Amino acid sequence: MTTLDSTVIDTPVGPLSVLTGPDGAVRAAGFTAEPAGLVPLMHPSLRGELRDRTELGLVTTAVRAYLDGDLTSIDPVPVAQHTDGIFLAHAWQVLRDVKPGEPVTYTGFAELAGRPAAVRAAAAACARNAAALFVPCHRVLRTDGTLGGYRWGLDVKKWLLGHEGRVTAS
Repeated sequence: MTTLDSTVIDTPVGPLSVLTGPDGAVRAAGFTAEPAGLVPLMHPSLRGELRDRTELGLVTTAVRAYLDGDLTSIDPVPVAQHTDGIFLAHAWQVLRDVKPGEPVTYTGFAELAGRPAAVRAAAAACARNAAALFVPCHRVLRTDGTLGGYRWGLDVKKWLLGHEGRVTAS
């Protein structure tokens, strides 16, 4: 069985748990103190036994730099997500190209992903994203500019957007 390294990083909005595979790629991340709670969010082919680490090298360094204001430091961190659908994988990659401080609407995200009529599929890509922060689904808003949903809570989403220079209506 695969071993996944896990760590919990303190942030201003609470703990951020991160799981990485043997290659160092982020397989899951979320604003929780319980790394094991992230495992069910991952595709079964990416799951494994957790091994606690105090830090995860490049990943921990990138998160700390992001929290210190280098908002693009998380961009080069490799992410490994898997899905049985082609659109989701593409949509997750498109999300990684949404710049900090420049959130898009679900409609805009669907357009960026090449399927302007697939607004619900774009929303599903956000909902099924297991690598929060690194695949920045927090940068997707409702058409009216309000926050919409976020697995880790609207207070976290609002903080992330504010940290990135964009405060929105709740």
